[in-house]
Amino acid sequence: MEPAKTFEDLIVWQKAHQFVLNVYSHTKNFPREELYGLTSQFRADISVAANIAEAFKKRGKDKTKFLNISKASLDEAKYYILLSRDLKYGEDVQLKALAEEVSRLLERYRNTIIKSDSALSILLTILPF
Repeated sequence: MEPAKTFEDLIVWQKAHQFVLNVYSHTKNFPREELYGLTSQFRADISVAANIAEAFKKRGKDKTKFLNISKASLDEAKYYILLSRDLKYGEDVQLKALAEEVSRLLERYRNTIIKSDSALSILLTILPF
């Protein structure tokens, strides 16, 4: 498999982007009084995909920092999915499933980066310069 050239090549970003699009679709019929409440909070989770994109060119701890922020935003969105269901604004099973898929992909991507950085650190300590 060829390495990603841009963040758009990352499957985790593609799925996160689809999640954001689904959030917009899910919230478009929320009550008007929620425009500056739940709707805006939920839509702020655009940062899930945005932080994956921002992490793409970063290295080391900076990269994992942005991936951690993305994961935290995703966890926040999972709560909004539950809240919108409990407030009877609708339940979107596909949105919930996509959130879980993005969560798994993001965790794997983050762990791969951490392992790669650890392997590089070990290699640099044993190679003479």
